[in-house]
Amino acid sequence: MAIGMRRSTMTLLTQAVMVRATIDVNRMGAQHKVELADEIRVQQPNLLASILVLPQFGVDMQQLEVPIHVLLVAFQAMKHCGRALPTISEDVQETCLQRLTATMRFTEGLPPDLVEQMITKFCVDHPERYLLAFVYGHLGQHDLLRVRTDAEKYLLLACLNLVECVAHIGAQVQSK
Repeated sequence: MAIGMRRSTMTLLTQAVMVRATIDVNRMGAQHKVELADEIRVQQPNLLASILVLPQFGVDMQQLEVPIHVLLVAFQAMKHCGRALPTISEDVQETCLQRLTATMRFTEGLPPDLVEQMITKFCVDHPERYLLAFVYGHLGQHDLLRVRTDAEKYLLLACLNLVECVAHIGAQVQSK
């Protein structure tokens, strides 16, 4: 029981918040999504930039819709979480990306069953596990988890780094 309570206090974006944000974004028309993107530009410009730069790495416009949707839902969830969140800096993004890539490199060459166990533990123990589950689910729905091209690799890294950045600021906010 104490573990469950500990996890719930560590998670900034709860399951209920993620469900509400996902429903909100799925119900939005194009104009409302543009208005939400404008809010992101003002409040979290570095997150927006990390997605909008993807075409320079070979991500086509149809693929770009996937990380944009992830960003819209994540930002909507951040708005619903009931906490004032700081702007995610480029330094935070870089630190999170370095940690993420180090974790991914660590699994290279390991037996598949061990990698699967590590991924499961990573997801279950992740401070923003509901956001992470949403991202993995959304990428999977669009067949983007297999990473067949460099463009897909950069798209996957951008989405997962967004999760890491939210977890980073969530930990900062909750420690205050």
